[in-house]
Parts: sequence; C-alpha cells; structure tokens
Amino acid sequence: MNLPLLVDCDTGIDDAIALTYLATHPGTEIVGIVSTGGNVPASAVHRNNLALGELLEIQAPIALGAAQPLVEPPMYADDTHGPGGLGHAVLPAITRTEDPRSGAQLWVDAARAHPGELVGLVLGPHTNLALALQIDPELPRLLKRLHIMGGAIHHRGNTGPTSEWNIAVDPEAAQQVLAAFTGAAQRPVLGSLEATETVRFTQGTLDRFTALAAATGHPVASILADALRFYFEFHEADGFGWMAHVHDPLVAAHAVTGDFAGTRPLAVDVELTGTLTRGQTVGDELGRWGRAPNVEVLTDVRAEEFTRHLLETLEVGLFPSAHG
Repeated sequence: MNLPLLVDCDTGIDDAIALTYLATHPGTEIVGIVSTGGNVPASAVHRNNLALGELLEIQAPIALGAAQPLVEPPMYADDTHGPGGLGHAVLPAITRTEDPRSGAQLWVDAARAHPGELVGLVLGPHTNLALALQIDPELPRLLKRLHIMGGAIHHRGNTGPTSEWNIAVDPEAAQQVLAAFTGAAQRPVLGSLEATETVRFTQGTLDRFTALAAATGHPVASILADALRFYFEFHEADGFGWMAHVHDPLVAAHAVTGDFAGTRPLAVDVELTGTLTRGQTVGDELGRWGRAPNVEVLTDVRAEEFTRHLLETLEVGLFPSAHG
C-alpha cells in the first residue's frame, strides 16, 4: 500500500518541486492538497495547485484554504517567487474543478478516512491545519505523523532577522499546531532552515531541470525549469550568488523515505509578542522550560545524496520510457 499524504502548501517554486516529487514517487498516494496563502495569495496558490494537479494527473481533491492568517494581515513573497508564485513559468488554462470543501475540512476528512495512516505535510503557513484542529481536536491522534517545513533553530531567519517565512506569516497558527501535537504518538518532524538551507541548487542542477524539460516535453518539467530560473535570479539579487536554497523538497523526501537526514528531539515554541523576534521558533536546548521535547528537528542532512535522489525521481516519474 502506498503512503497516503495530505499536502498543505503555499505553491511557490520549491513547493511545486516538492509536489511534483510526491506525485511521481512510486511509493506515495496524495489523498488531498490544501492551498494555503503565503508565498502568494491563496487564490494564486490554488490556481498553481489546480494546474499542477491536472498536469500531474493527481486525482486527489484540491481545496482552497483561508484567505488570511488567524490574526495579522497576510504578507506575500512575490519578489522571491514571482507575482503568480511560479517565477517565469506560464501555466495553461485549468479545466479541473476545485473541491468544494474548505482546506481545514479537507484536513479533517482525510485524517478520518485514513486513521493512523495519513502523513500530513505542512509546506507553507499553518493556518488551515490550525483551523482544522478547531473542527476536530483529535487530529494529532488520527495522523500517523506530521512533517513541517518551517522555523529556524539557532540560525538566522529568512524573513525577519530570526524568523522563517512559513512561521512568520502566521505565528499564532504555528504555535497552536505545535501545542496541539505535543504528546502525539510520534513527534512532528521539523525541517527548519539550518537543515533545508544545506540544499543548494547550482547551475548544474538547473541544467538538469532544463534538460529534463527538453527531453520529455512534459509541461511540468518546463514549468519547474522556468520557475527555478526566477528563483536563481532572486537569490543572486538577494546576495547569495547564482544558486537557490530549495526547502520543501527535502522535508517531502524525508517524510516519504525517512532518509537523507537525521533527527534530534527538542522542545520548540513560537514567539508571538517580541517586538524584534515575533515569529521566531525558540528551541530549549538546556531544558529551562521543564518541558519534554515536542518535535524532532532535522539534522545532519546529506544534501548531495538527496539532490541526486530528487532528480532521479523526477526524471523517472516524468519520463518513464527513458528508464526502461
């Protein structure tokens, strides 16, 4: 039986790569996709997810999430991902219809349909999972495990000086999710920046995506290549050079395989009131809070090995005839 996955994402260039990886991996079954506002507004995320879902022949329901965070007005990263979320990529017209349920309700329905089996992935802000917990507080016991891309533990932020994007967009939602999942049978896995920023795509990686698009003619391969080119341009303009930090695919791959990184237990909470540090994920390394660990933080990433696995999975999945 393939691993059932609920993917909550704010697609987004690296989200699109992660979603394609999950759709093409032979051991997975995407049973639902929730469109969460973050990198771009929820409506633009939803268009991206519907288009990718159609092109990748994902049969699962795709539901639109909440239009804004729980407390603060929304903020977006169109400078990072482009105004539509996928950089230079141009999406085709969409013919598939959205699921009529809210993103929060899809979380609940998927978990109830796969009790003890469903793996949840939050690759964007936590807004819709927090709303789902209001509908059904039993979600932490229904899920097999939760995997999160978010946070920065002892690492500079990429939004504020100490805050990571997915947490900073809706810190109240992230705090509520971490609190709700404290004591879950399996602690959530947190892929924070010190892990995900070890994954650096270089020109050679971009060339592989470009070659995949040329060889397969698959529209998603072309979308990813065009999107990545924009992502490289952003990172160069932001002072990182001609490269790209690619966050979400590592978390997705670890959720599916349990490979390419280790984990360590840690008590983590989210700062909500700091005038300089709102949205910071704080890890209690010394046990000063007297709390048991509530997450497993990704560590010891084997970035080059992961990148090879990602590319090989995409190449086989999007161009199976080339691999027998």
